[in-house]
Amino acid sequence: GRRIQKAYRRDSVVMYPPVDVAAFEVQESKDDFYLTASRMVPYKKIPLIVQAFAKMPDKQLVVVGDGPDFDRVKALAGPNVKILGYQSADVLKDHLKKAKAFVFAAEEDFGIAPLEAQACGTPVIAFGKGGALETIRGQNDLSPTGVFFSEQSVDSIVDAVSLFELKCVSRISAQACRDNAERFSQ
Repeated sequence: GRRIQKAYRRDSVVMYPPVDVAAFEVQESKDDFYLTASRMVPYKKIPLIVQAFAKMPDKQLVVVGDGPDFDRVKALAGPNVKILGYQSADVLKDHLKKAKAFVFAAEEDFGIAPLEAQACGTPVIAFGKGGALETIRGQNDLSPTGVFFSEQSVDSIVDAVSLFELKCVSRISAQACRDNAERFSQ
């Protein structure tokens, strides 16, 4: 809305793209891995997420997706990072349901992937800028659905994952994530 006001000096109404929340099932019990899934293009910052997990060898990361950054991502991946490449929608949904959290480092106007994760009852660790601020309830919310990090940097992601594990994982319920995603359903 602000950008429209600045460029065109007009008020605008923001309409969110609908998310097919009904296509995702909630899973309460989570496996011990983090997930990121995206087209591997530079602004999605997948290499950054992989580098952050290289600094956390005790934590598992699964990466789903393909694109121009694929070879770079593969080269950066340590033994705790599984690169699956392109996967079908069903395989992606299965991973979204089971992941401990979804990691999202892009700055998007909206960002459907974090909402699909929440529709599965999965929290999101996200760069706290752009659409994520509207689609995820951060660590300071009474009923959080994720954790925000303030910079697109390795250390910022590492800190957010620690904060998530130490203080937030116990405060975030699968149902709160689902309820939050429902606000953006068709």
